[in-house]
Parts: sequence; structure tokens; C-alpha cells
Amino acid sequence: MTESPLRDQWHRLPSTVTDWLFDNPGCVIIPRTLSAEISAALDQPLTWDVHGETSLSEEDVEFIRMKAHENSDGKPDTGYTFFDSVQP
Repeated sequence: MTESPLRDQWHRLPSTVTDWLFDNPGCVIIPRTLSAEISAALDQPLTWDVHGETSLSEEDVEFIRMKAHENSDGKPDTGYTFFDSVQP
């Protein structure tokens, strides 16, 4: 993503980016809209692919998972609805 790990830049990221990362902790590719927000917040260009997306390093993914776990309260989401797709 950048020359420095995400861990070192976490405090500079906007809440829209951190919220998305908390909601998608296993994602290794960041969409271009969020990549642009990260680039603007860090004042440095990111490594983008031809679609404008940014790939995260394994170290960054593990850090995001750790932060998402710290951010969760350990309670299941009450808005979750299970839909059974089995048909007769």
C-alpha cells in the first residue's frame, strides 16, 4: 500500500475509511474511492492497480483484524437476519 505499514498511519485515516476497514477486516483489496481518501489523508500516493484499487500487505490485514476485534463489543449484531435458502 504505502512504504510504511498501515499501523504507523492509522491515526491519520478518516473515519469513513476506518469504519469500512472494521466492516471488512478480511478484505485485501481496497476500492478506489477509499484508496483516494487514504492517499489524500496521508499526503502520499498509494500503489494502485489498473482499476485504481490498492492491495494490502499481510501485515496490514492482520493489523486491521486486530483493530476490528478491539473495536467490537463481543455481542452479536442484533440487526442480522438469517435467510434460509433451502426450497421445497
